Amino acid sequence: MNQSLQSRQSVLNQIEQACQRVQRDPATVQLLAVSKTHPSTSLREMYAVGQRCFGENYLQEALEKIEELQDLEIEWHFIGHVQRNKTKHLADKFDWVHGVDRLIIAERLSSQRSDQQKPLNLCLQVNIDGQDSKDGCQPEEVAELVQRISQLPNLRLRGLMVIPAPENHAAFAEAKALFEQVKAQHVQPQDWDTLSMGMSADLDAAIAAGSTMVRVGTALFGAREVLKKE
Repeated sequence: MNQSLQSRQSVLNQIEQACQRVQRDPATVQLLAVSKTHPSTSLREMYAVGQRCFGENYLQEALEKIEELQDLEIEWHFIGHVQRNKTKHLADKFDWVHGVDRLIIAERLSSQRSDQQKPLNLCLQVNIDGQDSKDGCQPEEVAELVQRISQLPNLRLRGLMVIPAPENHAAFAEAKALFEQVKAQHVQPQDWDTLSMGMSADLDAAIAAGSTMVRVGTALFGAREVLKKE
């Protein structure tokens, strides 16, 4: 328990210091704990020291944790690649989905989200620096996707998610510029409030560029045990 508290406080301190350097309010940056491959016991310990938002990449693993931790008021984020055959579980079990990059995925999530549930929060994943190995829509596709997804029921489109190549900090500024362009031209500002970028190794640069949500795993939980595939 003490280790969880120390790890989380260390990351929160890093976020605070990064914000101070660029004169931002630390309250404008949310910490998303990336808990993929870590057991439910580790999430429970992190919850006990104040963490409420957890991000998972692998659906089956996430569904098992959601079941095991259903007694806790966790906000579940899916941050992996979204495949068509998995949208039903995402629509039903998660609060946020970060990896939406096609209209068909948003349409399926919208139709499979219950009217009795709160709208599902979405981030558009943008391949901001054109990496062949990364998922995401192209920057020039964002405006039309935003316009069309914003009209779908049972969804709340909140912003953008990017995973630039390591050390490509300039991509953070490009993502921020795209985020602001969309906010000015295509959406209601109160709904467009999330720029999900920055991880353990580069959260300082991401925060300096304007990130509102950093996705941190290693600095909170330690090294991942195994890389899984789905």
